[in-house]
Amino acid sequence: MGPTYEPQNNQSGTHSEEHQVTNDVHKKSPMWHFVSKKHLQSHHEEQALACDVCKKIFKSPSALRLHICSYAGEKPITGDVCKKCIKLSNTLKLHPHTHTGERPHKCVICKKSFKQLSHLKEHLRTHTGERPLKCDIRKKSFKQLSHLKEHLRTHTGERPLKCDIRKKSFKQSSHLKEHLRTHTGERPFKCNLCTKSFKMSGHLKEHLRTHTGERPFKCNLCTKSFKQSGHLKEHLRTHTGDRPFKCDICKISFKKSSHLKVHLRNHTGGVAI
Repeated sequence: MGPTYEPQNNQSGTHSEEHQVTNDVHKKSPMWHFVSKKHLQSHHEEQALACDVCKKIFKSPSALRLHICSYAGEKPITGDVCKKCIKLSNTLKLHPHTHTGERPHKCVICKKSFKQLSHLKEHLRTHTGERPLKCDIRKKSFKQLSHLKEHLRTHTGERPLKCDIRKKSFKQSSHLKEHLRTHTGERPFKCNLCTKSFKMSGHLKEHLRTHTGERPFKCNLCTKSFKQSGHLKEHLRTHTGDRPFKCDICKISFKKSSHLKVHLRNHTGGVAI
């Protein structure tokens, strides 16, 4: 059990006591700020501050904050405790691992370790294939809550991840990371067969096929196959007759975007747009 601070009758010592408690909080518990003064005062606005767990009385919010911090990992929260205090206690129990680097939760299959039990549970699904998190709209299922949240944005249109440079916004964190490389020039995906590097992992995969000769994208209308999905899409238009690229000036349409670019030079006097 951590230290507790009971009220003193000596009024002249109140200020110095609060000052000392605040210093102790800074030294002993980096999570002291999780208990806001406003929240603590909401329990007893007109009365002395009481701990909902052990009923001890404290004169200052800072003393009560430190007292509550003493429960982290040392004493279970029981009795009539408000939900905010319970959430705080759980947070305090998890927080020390962020400082110590301790990873106490280990996977018995691949020996990976994790700071939080919830992270281990998510990891185990990569072995079991379990997908317990379901989308009610499309009936898709997911292994991780973060993946479900990202998927739901395809339905809601929400784009909460923003680029501070171009003000573009994205549905997925991976898409934001890829976009940021257009500003930084970073090319982290390197080919181990030549000196080329790429901004996106998908581009590296496509490039590797120039070394392996693999052509995984097959046309189901003829015998042709392609290294890139985009090339298969272009090829399929030779079967369907689809011409999605239209000139806004003369309304002629084309099967390939490159053909439209060449055509536009007829309107611009040979200047590429």
